[in-house]
Amino acid sequence: MGVRCGLGYDSHRLVEGRPLVLGGVVLASEHGLHGHSDADVLTHAVIDALLGAAALGDIGMHFPDNDECWRDADSIELLRAAVALVLEAGYAIVNVDATIVMEAPKLGPAREQMCARLAEALGLRPGGVNVKATTGEGIGFVGRGEGVAALAIATLDG
Repeated sequence: MGVRCGLGYDSHRLVEGRPLVLGGVVLASEHGLHGHSDADVLTHAVIDALLGAAALGDIGMHFPDNDECWRDADSIELLRAAVALVLEAGYAIVNVDATIVMEAPKLGPAREQMCARLAEALGLRPGGVNVKATTGEGIGFVGRGEGVAALAIATLDG
């Protein structure tokens, strides 16, 4: 099967009254992300990257947002389920690289926690996951502070 790469993307709008969860880490913020699950855009992008690399569809096929069993789901648990699917298909996860696009809050020390949390769920050593952050530079929904987006690439070997 060889080495395969998959790309994942997700975005959610910011709302009041929900926790801001990124990479399985709750960040201090007045706004959280709106979604059916915990709306963790970073973890959702990683899930789609994994599923894409293994040609196993996407997050919506496996965890549809019209199924009540996934309401308020912990996205790290969804990631663990996606990892099981990838391993069942005969692939080994090599690494994941991801970028969060948001205006605030700054990630700071939470970035290392996100890397560790994702690596654990992926079955990788901490250095097997990299998380970066950038802003929207005042452009679009991210730049206006209306939402958060994330991109991820996963490399598999099989």
